[in-house]
Amino acid sequence: MQSGTGIQELMAAETRASQIVAEARIGRGDRMKQAKVEAQELIDAYRGEKQEEFNNMALSKGGSEGSASAKLQAETNADIGIMQNAFQGNAQKAVDVLLSKCCEVSLEVPTARVRSTQKLYGVESF
Repeated sequence: MQSGTGIQELMAAETRASQIVAEARIGRGDRMKQAKVEAQELIDAYRGEKQEEFNNMALSKGGSEGSASAKLQAETNADIGIMQNAFQGNAQKAVDVLLSKCCEVSLEVPTARVRSTQKLYGVESF
């Protein structure tokens, strides 16, 4: 009977060990979730702090930023005007080039094409 009791004890120990491992895994998962929540809270707090610093800095430089923005807008508008003038000046030239390429079709067949077609159909060249 000693061997039967020993086997039962081993099986019971294995079951307890499995339970301990399962509990440890569950505990580890819970700790990881808690750590993730705490880390997200720290990140949110840091982000809020930096956003507040940025907002304060933007407000303190509000006057100079407005003039820089207006200057940038003026430069952008000037560049847009230059580009529109260039477009209007070159639009007719572009249309003329496209029309000339579309209307001037060469009806001459390249000699290489003639030779390859003759070889393909077994026609001797003269």
